[in-house]
Amino acid sequence: MHYFKNLSYKYIILFILVFIGKNSYAQTDWVDYVVKKNKGIMSVSVDLDFIDYKPNYKNLLILATHYRDCMNNGFPKGKGLEELYAFSDSTALAINKLTKNKLVGIVTYQCVGFDIYYVKDTIGLRENLNKVFDDRFNSSTNYVIINRDAKWQYYIDNLYPNDVSDEFFADQRFLLEMVAEGDDLSGKRKVNHWVYFNNIKKREKYKAKLKKLEFSIDSINYKKEKRYPYELQFSRQDFIYPTYISILSKQLQELAYSLNGIYEGWGIERKEEE
Repeated sequence: MHYFKNLSYKYIILFILVFIGKNSYAQTDWVDYVVKKNKGIMSVSVDLDFIDYKPNYKNLLILATHYRDCMNNGFPKGKGLEELYAFSDSTALAINKLTKNKLVGIVTYQCVGFDIYYVKDTIGLRENLNKVFDDRFNSSTNYVIINRDAKWQYYIDNLYPNDVSDEFFADQRFLLEMVAEGDDLSGKRKVNHWVYFNNIKKREKYKAKLKKLEFSIDSINYKKEKRYPYELQFSRQDFIYPTYISILSKQLQELAYSLNGIYEGWGIERKEEE
């Protein structure tokens, strides 16, 4: 697959660690994705398990903290990560002492980190969390939001992704790495694509359709070691924000499948933080 072509891995580990601190979640069904919001890109990490089974915790708890060491796109650098770890670990400890709970999501947006819980009981919760803020995080701006949400509507509307397909998360893995390197996913870029066929005629049909869509044909190769040896590399100037690139890659994949071809992904030259 070509989803990570032309990208370095310098910052991907740091980004992953945003969601895996000392208070690491044990569930196996967590996923990460990014979405475009008014002020920039927001990352969401969510436990998908709760779409089918929701414990009887009817109270939504959202904790938020500003971290100071962040990139221009709002995502944390090294010290920002440490701030998020300390905040999440300390608040989780306080919550666990007071009530049964489930951490269902983690969000980062514009130099603010959010931990989203559903909790059984709220007695003394705000007071104890404010004490943690005063004792350990008084140099940061912190928030506690507690709302009744018996139907878990916040989880459904704001955390659970609209698309849970393998293709969606393949695109997301690439976008997450770009964001972790400081990219804000704005503007049009040259986006490269790769597709493979088992005979020349089908490749030619695909190429003709691409030209109608104003793609440039960059290279045509024969790779005898592949089961589908007839390669076509093509490109176009396109937006790469999550919704747009996801729809585009699905369209190109479906077009390839219609001709018994294999669409193998997309890639761009990375844009480093200035």
